[in-house]
Amino acid sequence: MPIIHQIIEVETSEGISIFNITPQINEFLQHTGIKNGQVLVFSRHTTTALAINENEERLLEDVKVYLRKLAPETDKYLHNDLHLRVVPEDEPMNAHSHLMSMTLSTSEVVPIIEGKLALGTWQSVLFFDLDGPRKRTVFLQISGE
Repeated sequence: MPIIHQIIEVETSEGISIFNITPQINEFLQHTGIKNGQVLVFSRHTTTALAINENEERLLEDVKVYLRKLAPETDKYLHNDLHLRVVPEDEPMNAHSHLMSMTLSTSEVVPIIEGKLALGTWQSVLFFDLDGPRKRTVFLQISGE
């Protein structure tokens, strides 16, 4: 059974940004020749996350509001006491982003059937950057036959 991998690059914007990466996954899948199997989608950063849900603009805005309520940027966090730990000069105060990331997921697995992602009608693979703007990467690993 072949195992094929790919990196998706995402340029993000300020604060919380959400991207539908389903088209990039589909494009990669089409080049693999895999007809049945699965794709692992893995977020490679501690302040990013993944989810499978509806890619609807108003819902995505609701998600941003929800995440900001769960971990407000203005709250006091021990991780933000930068003077108490060894950090790079450009280290941001981003404990809230780490907490949001842990609330979501770092990976998703989607079945592949007949050469297509077996997502439901309204499902998309969503990539969240919770601490942008940055250049981010998502790892894809497709296995199957």
